Amino acid sequence: MTDALLIRNVRPSGGDLADILIRDGRIAAIGPSLAAPGIPTEDGGGALALPGLVEAHTHLDKSLWGMAWRPNDSGPRLIDKIDNERRLKREINIDPARQSARQVVLSVSHGSTHIRSHVDVDTDHGLWGIEGVMETRAAYADIVDIDIVAFPQSGLLRRPGTLDLMDRAMKAGADVVGGLDPCAIDRDPKGHLDAIFALAEKYGKPLDIHLHEPGEMGAFSFDLIFERTRALGMEGQVVVSHAFCLGTPDRDLVDPMIEQIAALDIGIMTTGPASRPAPPVKRLLDAGIRVCSGSDGIRDTWGPYGNADMLERVMLVGLRNNFRRDDEVELAFHVCTQGGADIMRLEGYGLNVGAKADLVIVAGETITHAAVARPPRRMVIKHGRVVARDGVCSRIAP
Repeated sequence: MTDALLIRNVRPSGGDLADILIRDGRIAAIGPSLAAPGIPTEDGGGALALPGLVEAHTHLDKSLWGMAWRPNDSGPRLIDKIDNERRLKREINIDPARQSARQVVLSVSHGSTHIRSHVDVDTDHGLWGIEGVMETRAAYADIVDIDIVAFPQSGLLRRPGTLDLMDRAMKAGADVVGGLDPCAIDRDPKGHLDAIFALAEKYGKPLDIHLHEPGEMGAFSFDLIFERTRALGMEGQVVVSHAFCLGTPDRDLVDPMIEQIAALDIGIMTTGPASRPAPPVKRLLDAGIRVCSGSDGIRDTWGPYGNADMLERVMLVGLRNNFRRDDEVELAFHVCTQGGADIMRLEGYGLNVGAKADLVIVAGETITHAAVARPPRRMVIKHGRVVARDGVCSRIAP
């Protein structure tokens, strides 16, 4: 294992040409014409040097990436897609270890150095998904860090036994307690939220709650989340993913929620969806709220889209929020990098001396140019070592 690396002729975050010296997995120096005799050297060719991209919301356990093409015929409702997916997992062998490894290799090739994955826990498949993604996390720890959310995709209380499985998942080593639409899916918002907040308190872990509920229903669930966050002293430990209700045009409904989200330091994840109301990224950031993004499902039973490229996600978040100026597109880039790091509480993240050496080298005149052009990543560096080159990961997918 090489413990030092010098990357010459790159432009950190689009600035002036500089070299980056890495020692023992951290950035030791940044500056022009650094002297480092005897240290292995890579020439960046004037490309951008960016912090590693952060895939802060995906589902590694159920991608169909690399499997035979399967036409999507699931029903229109959320519950139809959930039930269809649960049925197909065994029927077509969506093996969580194999499929998560395939998506990890794809993600790393595009420059993601950290991933948060929501992993299904249900009474049909038990901890199959958790065990599979944990296997991948251990096997690919040299190229990516993976955060595992125990996620009750099929509902928590509507399927008796799921809560016990969630407890077992946390005991087995899941990092985050997940939740899902306490009104729309479980139809017992108090029971659902009491249960997942209790699990988080029991294991001293944070929460990440899927909230697809629209309008006033979503606002009601948010209000219950606020109550519990405040009562349990969990400020800064709760993330709400999707949060479609924040995209409601009614400012009288949304503005008080934004104030509470900021006051309780609740994080928000948005994919920049094309077909649903979406949280207003600039308003959230202006309020001091941590905002991240992710690919969500990658070519799965829910839909055929997705390629795990978080630079493409920068563009999608930008399009959804009508970001056109370069400084606006850079807000979307922030969401897909530092925003994800802030949500996941990553220690030592960034492009500065002393930070962990998790970097992406990519051609482009500016960050915005790279986000819209999205050329293959020249190099991806994790723990101070090159783990992908010219869009090809150093590890081979199963």
